[in-house]
Amino acid sequence: MTPSARVAIIIVNYQTYSELRACLASLEEEAHVGQEIVVVDHISRDASADGLVRNFPYIHLLRVCGNDGFAAGVNRGARASHGTYLLLLNPDSIVEAGLVGRLADWMDAHPEVGAVGPRILNDDGSVQASARKFPDFTAVIAGRSSWLTRALPRNPLSRRNLPALGADASTPMPVDWVSGACMMIRRSAFEQIGGMDEGFFLYWEDADFCRRLTHAGWRVMYLPTVATQHIGGRSSMHAADSSLVAFHHSAYRLFRKHAAGATLLLAPLVFVGLRVRLAFMRHVVRARQRTAEARG
Repeated sequence: MTPSARVAIIIVNYQTYSELRACLASLEEEAHVGQEIVVVDHISRDASADGLVRNFPYIHLLRVCGNDGFAAGVNRGARASHGTYLLLLNPDSIVEAGLVGRLADWMDAHPEVGAVGPRILNDDGSVQASARKFPDFTAVIAGRSSWLTRALPRNPLSRRNLPALGADASTPMPVDWVSGACMMIRRSAFEQIGGMDEGFFLYWEDADFCRRLTHAGWRVMYLPTVATQHIGGRSSMHAADSSLVAFHHSAYRLFRKHAAGATLLLAPLVFVGLRVRLAFMRHVVRARQRTAEARG
């Protein structure tokens, strides 16, 4: 490892080796300028992991026999690195040249910011809703994956909950949280609040992390002038049902952890609502799988 590295790029991988290889290839320039690249490989496959080290000798590969979740993987990568900044990056991302340095330069100039997220693009060039308002009950009808947002993405309620969808591409903006698919974090802020909450196995750990950053006095910002590409959902494809369960479990954990006062009285309603949504989403996923199998 390089103690003097400015940025430690942390990639938590689960069974997405082809996408990870493309991601690492896009990071070759960063290795050449001395940035750390740490890959936390859950349920590491010997042959695939050996191939990564052979093809990308500049990475630090942490082989993990089991899978204790994304948040735990991030914390493991942070402990094994030295960079002043941590860049969380999903393995199914393609990083544009200069992105890492531009994010770090921006953080240097804004010492009050604990975390920043760039504009994240889908593979078709459309903007992902990677900057968001902390979820409330309106997220049910105007959240990232709701019918209303898919049908009318620029409606006022969805734009309120998902400010990335309507953001001026030239203006940084404060937000409640940014996606852990690509998030740069000041290490001092990360350590101050104890890193990621490992009680979140998958999903919503980034929202919780940014919420705790804000409570500790740090700002969270969205920087649309810098962009990267993220395909999305590749790891969850290998365990679709488990990912659905994790999503809803983490959503309930997030509610219980941050709800206060009378809002906590709604916990049983939230629990039942999430269970109903889980059952519905399982039905949708299975129907799609059957359709795909029928098409051959």
